[in-house]
Amino acid sequence: MRISRYITLLSLSLFLSCNKDKSGKDGNDNDTLLLADKYEVSLPKLSKKYLTENKTYVENFYTKNYNPKDFSGGFLVAKNGQIIYENYSGYAYKEKGWKIDAETPVHIASVSKTLTAVCLLKLVDEGKIELDKTVQTYLPTFPHEATTVRMLLNHRSGLRNYAYFTDDKGVWNKKQTLTNQDVLDLLATKPIGLESKPGTRFGYCNTNYALLALIIEKATGKSYSAAMKEMIFEPLDMKNTFVFDNLEKKDEVSQSYKNNYLRLAFEFLDQVYGDKNIYSTPRDLLKFDIATYSDEFLSPEMKKEMFKGYSYETKGQRNYGLGIRMMEFETGQKYFFHNGWWHGNTSSFVTLRKENVTLISLSNKYTHKTYQTKKLAPHFGDYPFKFKDAMIGAE
Repeated sequence: MRISRYITLLSLSLFLSCNKDKSGKDGNDNDTLLLADKYEVSLPKLSKKYLTENKTYVENFYTKNYNPKDFSGGFLVAKNGQIIYENYSGYAYKEKGWKIDAETPVHIASVSKTLTAVCLLKLVDEGKIELDKTVQTYLPTFPHEATTVRMLLNHRSGLRNYAYFTDDKGVWNKKQTLTNQDVLDLLATKPIGLESKPGTRFGYCNTNYALLALIIEKATGKSYSAAMKEMIFEPLDMKNTFVFDNLEKKDEVSQSYKNNYLRLAFEFLDQVYGDKNIYSTPRDLLKFDIATYSDEFLSPEMKKEMFKGYSYETKGQRNYGLGIRMMEFETGQKYFFHNGWWHGNTSSFVTLRKENVTLISLSNKYTHKTYQTKKLAPHFGDYPFKFKDAMIGAE
């Protein structure tokens, strides 16, 4: 079964005026970007001159920082929902000759957390979940009574990573596939303990988002996969995006490779979702990003909660919102992003909110080049990054 069963063409529709000015925008600031038939965002059309000049710049950047002959994945840069440049190369499943193109879903690793967070925040908008209710409110067997839903979202729960505590003696038989429910059951029945007191410090942890997926299931009465499809993928026409939650279908999806195209095997952790296990394309993630500007898709109140920092116990620019990383500069500028790394899959999702710019890079063949998207930010806005030749970490 080919990967193309999950795919369709991009269907963003622009209703645009013809009056151009020198800023790269059209004279009409109320041009409307429609997402499927439900949500709309008012963004100005880019001039042909702006698109041409920036396409040349980004294409040169891609050629310099990515080796098109070696990179396996997708790369996309857009402003105001309009694609400036995109490139696709490599193999989704090399042994079967499945090449990657604009419609090929690949594993987006921890970028999945951003989509999970938005789904949950939409449920908050609907009154089905409260951010500051305890996790026990929704998952009664959860053992830590002080931990709230918000603490899971901003990684301040103090929980240990399930990928690590399953290594502890007597906790889990690695010959058995781990599920989200198993993660909760282990926390409830085994002496797992905490890394820190809930609410006291930031500690990035996949367990948080595995539990958030269970909370989504509890609140909706549906599987995480079905809830994500109904609340995000279908409304935004993300027809090339899905949740992978069945290892029996592992040969139907894009594979993961080392940098020499040695295929990596699926393992016992590969059925846990929420923190990872969403497959998508740069074009679909662009639709998702644009939707987050819509007040109909996500309320202004939830966007405010999502795009603010929560961890200030140590000095520095780095912070985390609700499902999104950020860097907060002294100038007041904020850089929002989420990176991912799972097996040979690496991913980078950057949303420059002030400039309405989207930077996306996805790879299924191990490389740190995916994270070079960060270097494009200063071209589009006042982001005071200082780059060295060394790789940019996955974070």
